[in-house]
Amino acid sequence: MVKITPEAEKFIVDLMDKNNKKGYGIKIYLAGFACSGPQFGMSFQEKEAEGEIVDTTAEAFKMFYDNETAEPLKDCVIEFIDDPNFGTGLTIRDPNASGCASCGGGCH
Repeated sequence: MVKITPEAEKFIVDLMDKNNKKGYGIKIYLAGFACSGPQFGMSFQEKEAEGEIVDTTAEAFKMFYDNETAEPLKDCVIEFIDDPNFGTGLTIRDPNASGCASCGGGCH
C-alpha cells in the first residue's frame, strides 16, 4: 500500500478543485523503469476501472492502480516537493531504492 504525506494530499485536493475534479481520485500507473527504480505517473480518474485496486489511504480521495503497479508501488511515499532546483509538485519515492550515481553506462 502506498503512503501519502499530508502536504501531498492537500496539494492533490487543491489541484482537483482548480481543475473541477471534485469527487475524482488519482490513478497511479507504472511509467517505466530507470536505474533508480520504477517510475510512476499520476492522473485524475473518476472511478475505478474493472480489476483495479482501490486504495483508501488518503482521506480526501481514492487512489487507483492495477496489479502490475501494486508491487513496485508497495512501501512508496507520495510527497509534495517545493525545491528551487526541481520545482513544485509531487514525487513518488521508494525509501528502499538504492539509486546510482550515473545512468550513462548502466547501473551496478
